[in-house]
Amino acid sequence: MENTITSTARARNPMVKALTLRNFRLLWMGQTTSLLGDQFHMVAGAWLVLKMTSDPLALGAVLAAGGISRAIFTLIGGAVSDRVSPRRLMIFSDVFRLLLSALLATQILTGTLQVWMFFIYSILNGLLGGLFGPAAMSIVPRLVPEQDLQAGNSIMQGSTQLISFVGPAAAGAVVAAFKVPAIGAGVAIAFDAVTFIVSLLTLSLMQLPLEHKEKTAPHIRELIASMREGIVYLVQEPALRMMFILMAVANLAFGGPAIVGIPYLANTRFPEGAAAYGLILSAYAGGNLLGIILSGVFSNPSRKFVEGLLVFMFAMFGAGLAALGWIPSTGLAMADLFILGILNGYMLILLISALQRNTPREMLGRLMSLVLLAGMVLVPLSQALAGICLRWSVTALYLISGGLLATCAIFLTIPSVSKTLSDKIYGDQP
Repeated sequence: MENTITSTARARNPMVKALTLRNFRLLWMGQTTSLLGDQFHMVAGAWLVLKMTSDPLALGAVLAAGGISRAIFTLIGGAVSDRVSPRRLMIFSDVFRLLLSALLATQILTGTLQVWMFFIYSILNGLLGGLFGPAAMSIVPRLVPEQDLQAGNSIMQGSTQLISFVGPAAAGAVVAAFKVPAIGAGVAIAFDAVTFIVSLLTLSLMQLPLEHKEKTAPHIRELIASMREGIVYLVQEPALRMMFILMAVANLAFGGPAIVGIPYLANTRFPEGAAAYGLILSAYAGGNLLGIILSGVFSNPSRKFVEGLLVFMFAMFGAGLAALGWIPSTGLAMADLFILGILNGYMLILLISALQRNTPREMLGRLMSLVLLAGMVLVPLSQALAGICLRWSVTALYLISGGLLATCAIFLTIPSVSKTLSDKIYGDQP
């Protein structure tokens, strides 16, 4: 009787069902471990740059160098992952990221690292991350049946949010545990190298029998033509074009006010200072995690519900951002961002699953790279604009950003627009 109940629960719960798939379970275990290592690398690397230079501008330049190379190679990664096995591309990227992390840790621990070297490491890691990202997003549909795809994405994205919530604190504790600061940073980055070994092991154990039929890696001309083909495909598909524009506007409106504006509020308005910044970001990450879990549990919403939720989400983000211009306490700001996180997490999984489900497999890597690029390109612009606006008026920044998102909500109330998007999300389903 107990076995029957367990089997029935697995059949009813798509998230449990997805985890029973060996290949997907290996992917999830390896990438979750690797993501934790990424958090250690990020915290330790940023801290070490500041300790070596005492200059936040130097840190910003190092991060920008990595961000630019990642954005450029994300398009290339999307094109390549449509030509060769995404798993093989992930392995290729992880091998070299393992070597880079091991070399960086060795230089830190031996005292041979110089500041200019950080730029080289940042650029190379951005390049490899750009190749890795689209491949990682396009491999899930190869491992999970279509009916469980949303649950699979919920598991992967939920793990990302959970690691983003706990990883930085754990990394900071490791770095602070050593009397010599550089040793702590070196140990943290060495840990990142070890997590790449776990990722490589799990990827190598996966069994994808169709890989031998994949095309060979493209030449430069073929690569450029392939990227152009992906862009043309997106532009010619009304629903995809609309999704891309909405995601781009959302990143432009939210990125700067969140990444630049919230720490500014914590420093100038909330008495908890830096602690307020961490608490507010944790609240948003926690909301995202809850939304992702809900998306995995309630994985088959109706068309009308989704159309209404899209309008509601943009309207709430508009109102929530505008409210930050006046919110007087950390607690209220946390509640505000927590609610927005729930909506974002739920809709994120729904849209990613729709794109994966209704995009031809031969175009999937390129489309995922364009989705990633929408955020990578516009978030730095949003940060710059937010910094300029904050020198003028905090309230104006959040009113303008909120108004931009509210305009998107009004746009989504147009019947033809909502139908176009829901048709893309549901495909041929009723």
